[in-house]
Amino acid sequence: MAHSRIVKAAVITLLAFVTISIAVSAAPIGGNQGWYKVICNVDGATVFFDSTYEGAISAGSLTVPVYTTGTPFKTYTVQKDGYTTYTGNMIGVPAIGETLDLYATLNPVVPTTPAVIGGSQGWYQVNCNVNGAQVTFDNTVVGTIAQGSLTVPVYVTGTPYKTYSVSMPGYVTYTSPVTAYPAAGETVQLYATLNPQPTTTPTTKPSPVGIEVALGALVIAGACGILFRRT
Repeated sequence: MAHSRIVKAAVITLLAFVTISIAVSAAPIGGNQGWYKVICNVDGATVFFDSTYEGAISAGSLTVPVYTTGTPFKTYTVQKDGYTTYTGNMIGVPAIGETLDLYATLNPVVPTTPAVIGGSQGWYQVNCNVNGAQVTFDNTVVGTIAQGSLTVPVYVTGTPYKTYSVSMPGYVTYTSPVTAYPAAGETVQLYATLNPQPTTTPTTKPSPVGIEVALGALVIAGACGILFRRT
């Protein structure tokens, strides 16, 4: 009997060990999951956690699952051709079932200005309150206002402009003399405020009804005068 009990206990212990082993092996490596949600203003931008590629931004975000007990990431990077690369520090590690938001704003890369023939460059920045307005330096159209301004490159050793004009249908054209000239690498600010063209008030013509009433009054007055004279 004692030998039978020992065998049963050994079998039960073995089964328990096997069950625990199966359960442990079935659990995901590294523990349960949380998520990072990377939010970015440029779709198609690629996302890296440390140096590991995680995916691309779609519809403004990318959700990345991570093991809550795994080795935590330190940084995230979002990049796309034509934009400055964004790198930020992880704000923490998500708990089980939790989502942490990470934000990245990509700005367009400012194109480098190639060396120009005929001297160094400066710039005029024309600031205006009406987007889409056309900018003219002397008699040369140089571009249109976008997001409140237009930057115009000029040769600092070239013939200086004398006037600039900003125009837009429905607005009074703004014209002003150019009184400052940029040095090499310098930007001179110019300003233009466009006002809507004044609306003309149509002249009113005398109403035909008013003329008829006036003529009728004259006829009645004349008749009354004739009656008074006869009496």
